[in-house]
Amino acid sequence: MKVGVLSFQGGVIEHLNQIKSLGHIGVEVKKEKDLNDIDAIILPGGESTTIGKLLKVTGLIEPLKEKIKNGLPTWGTCAGMILLANEIDGQELKHLQLMNIKVKRNAFGTQIDSFKTQKVIDEVSHEEMELVFIRAPYITELKENVKILCKVDNKIVAAKQDNIIVTSFHPELTNDLSFLKYFLKNTYNIK
Repeated sequence: MKVGVLSFQGGVIEHLNQIKSLGHIGVEVKKEKDLNDIDAIILPGGESTTIGKLLKVTGLIEPLKEKIKNGLPTWGTCAGMILLANEIDGQELKHLQLMNIKVKRNAFGTQIDSFKTQKVIDEVSHEEMELVFIRAPYITELKENVKILCKVDNKIVAAKQDNIIVTSFHPELTNDLSFLKYFLKNTYNIK
């Protein structure tokens, strides 16, 4: 299977390494042609405003949006969550607007407020997973067709809508492949 990783900045290498460790092919996505022949895509963490601008500058925003609308399995981590949200709290600027959620940027604080916690996410694994939060957003509102996957301190930090999953945290920064396996197999039944 070929899994694309939007490759402008952020946790690109970490995602690619985890994809490879599961025996799949990771594809760096930087141009429209890179969207051809991928079976899924990950929008990694990084700086959402910068990634959003680069999506526009490269002409990738509309083709990517179309692919996701047409069912391409998509996982947004941290900044990826912000890119996919229909609304961003206190901000006019929106990006892909594909998921019925409103998010708050840097909701847990600044870089020095980054933290790790342990949590069981029943739909993903029955084992505790390490969740890494770095200047993380969380979901403040959700609308129709959105399922909550995980809360931390009563804040929504993972959710799913149709072919899209979002997480505030960074599974790619741990050795636990449970969430990637969930994205690739459990949710979408991709072989």
